[in-house]
Amino acid sequence: MTKFSLPGFDLDKFIRETYAEDLGEGLPGGGHDVTSESVIPADARFAGVMDSRDPIVVAGLPVAVAFFLALDPDMDIEVLVEEGQTVPAGSDLMRLSGNARAMLTAERSALNTVQHLSGIATMTREYVDAIGDGGAVLLDTRKTIPGLRFLEKYATRMGGAQNHRMGLWDAAMIKDNHVLVAGDVGEAVRRARNAGVARIICEVDRLDQIEPALSAGADHLLLDNMEPDTLREAVALVAGRAITEASGGVNLQTIGAKSATGVDYVSVGRLTQSAPAADIGLDFAPL
Repeated sequence: MTKFSLPGFDLDKFIRETYAEDLGEGLPGGGHDVTSESVIPADARFAGVMDSRDPIVVAGLPVAVAFFLALDPDMDIEVLVEEGQTVPAGSDLMRLSGNARAMLTAERSALNTVQHLSGIATMTREYVDAIGDGGAVLLDTRKTIPGLRFLEKYATRMGGAQNHRMGLWDAAMIKDNHVLVAGDVGEAVRRARNAGVARIICEVDRLDQIEPALSAGADHLLLDNMEPDTLREAVALVAGRAITEASGGVNLQTIGAKSATGVDYVSVGRLTQSAPAADIGLDFAPL
């Protein structure tokens, strides 16, 4: 398997820091898996199967593989499904065999990652399906757990969404508090444009803010907490002069109607903020 790689994400560091936390490195008595070392012989070998007890969209298996190989580079691992694949409950995801202590030490970190990322991908796919034929594209947000943003945004892509900003650096997003300090929407956008910012997203929550934002140079309008009728009017006022995005109050019951208004995008914070973990297990047997 090709090593898992994401721009901006250091997989080796993530593995090291996760194990350091779980093994208690630097703490009194820490630095090892006391249970496995005291119960399992050093040369014992296990075979295992990771399987899903829920219907899921798969995400995170390459990271799980890295957790296992970090402790047993000779472990035999067979990944049985593709990232982004939809699988029914009861599906086997991965088979592995190798050093028993390594498997047991890696088990929780590997499972936690796959459960969390597959949960995000699964919820994301539900929202993609709920958009229907409206034509809008689903976006995630920056509502991610610190330290996990690159992985969580990877999981939304596996579910069929596109990534919004990756962080504070790759676009300006002018929101109500920025406007409060600047004085008005137009002035806030002008300041960003005069500073040489290439991509300017501006949040508007009233129709009368649209023209000032566009006139000042906004590229992308985030239409916040607008009902479908207001969104339609907003899209008509924009008339193709900027990207339009519906945001706020979006759930599985409302996303279809918001998408059908003609907006280019619909963003949903709960994809990364509230997705439940998938029920995924790992069963071992001695060899």
